Amino acid sequence: MGERQEELLRIIVETYIQTFKPVSSKSLVDKFNCSSATIRNDMAVLEDLNYLEKEHLSSGRIPSEEGYKYYVNNLMKPKEITGEDVLKLQTILNNNNLVVSDAVQKCMEIISDITHYTSVVIGPSVDKSTLQQISIIPLETSEEDDGEKRVVAILVTNLGVVENKQVNVAKEIDVRELVKTCELINKSLVGTPLSKVSERLEMEIKPRIKDVIARYEEVCSFFSSAFHDFTIDNSDIVFGGKTNILDYKEYDEPSKIKDMISKLENVDLVKNIQTNNSDINVYIGEETEFDPDVTIIKTHYKVGNDEGTLAIIGPKRMEYDKVVTLLNFLKSYIEK
Repeated sequence: MGERQEELLRIIVETYIQTFKPVSSKSLVDKFNCSSATIRNDMAVLEDLNYLEKEHLSSGRIPSEEGYKYYVNNLMKPKEITGEDVLKLQTILNNNNLVVSDAVQKCMEIISDITHYTSVVIGPSVDKSTLQQISIIPLETSEEDDGEKRVVAILVTNLGVVENKQVNVAKEIDVRELVKTCELINKSLVGTPLSKVSERLEMEIKPRIKDVIARYEEVCSFFSSAFHDFTIDNSDIVFGGKTNILDYKEYDEPSKIKDMISKLENVDLVKNIQTNNSDINVYIGEETEFDPDVTIIKTHYKVGNDEGTLAIIGPKRMEYDKVVTLLNFLKSYIEK
C-alpha cells in the first residue's frame, strides 16, 4: 500500500467515525489535489485489500473490520487530552480519601462521560475468591407458606466476604439432605475457586451422594444455582454510561437495542471481557467475542493489592485515538 492510499484510508476511517456516512471519492478530491478517478482507483485497491467495503453498489466506501485494524495498528496518532479532561481525572486521582478501586471506578465513569461510550471495570474477585465454607440454615415455615420450605444459604470466601441468601426449596427436597450435602461440600471443596465449584459439584459430589441422598439431582441443582448466584454477586462489575452505546445510530432498531441490553445484563458474557494483559488492546467486531458490531478497548491494571480490567465498549466507528489516550493516561497515573 502506497503513502497516498494509507492517507486515504486514514481519512476515510476518521470521516466515517464522525459522520456514519459512506465516503465518496468526490468529497476527497480537494484533500488530495488529484482527480476523482485517481481517488476511485485507490479506493478500489483498498477494497481489494479488504480495508474498505461498500454498503450498496452505488454508495461510497466505509471501513471494514480489517480497515479499522490497519488504522489502529499503523495509522492512528495519539490524541491530546484537553486540560479540562485532565483536571477532571486528576481531581479524582488526587483525592486521598478514595481507595484505589473507588478512584478507578469514578475515573472510568468520567471517561464514559467524555467519550459517550460505555465503560466497565471488572474486579478480580471471581477468579481469586475461593470457597471457605457454605452453611444451610432451615427457616421455620408458617401455614401461609403452603408447605413451601425456605433456607438461608451462607457463603464465606477466603477473602472474608460473607454472602447470605434466603432461598425457596422445592417441596420434594428434604432440608436434612441439603444440610448433609453441605457438610460433604465443606469437607471436599474448600479452597475451590467459586467459578469452579459448580463443575466440581457435578463431577465429584453428585456421584458420591447418588446412593445416600434420595433426590440427589435436585439437591445438586440447588447448590449449583446457589453458587452461580454467589458468583454473580462477587463478580465486582461496575458500569459507567451503561446505555451510552444505545445512543448511536447503529442501534436504532428495537431488536438491536434489545439484544445489546441483554448482552450488557449477561454477567457471564461481560466477565469474559476480563484480561490479564497490561497493554492497551483493541478488539474489533467478531474478535470481541461480545458483539459483532462493537469495539472493546481494554487493559489490566494493578496497584498494590488492587487490580482488575478497565474496558470501554463502543461502536466499531469508535474514536480509537481518544479512548486509547484516556486509558493510557489513567493506567499510567494510577500505576506510577
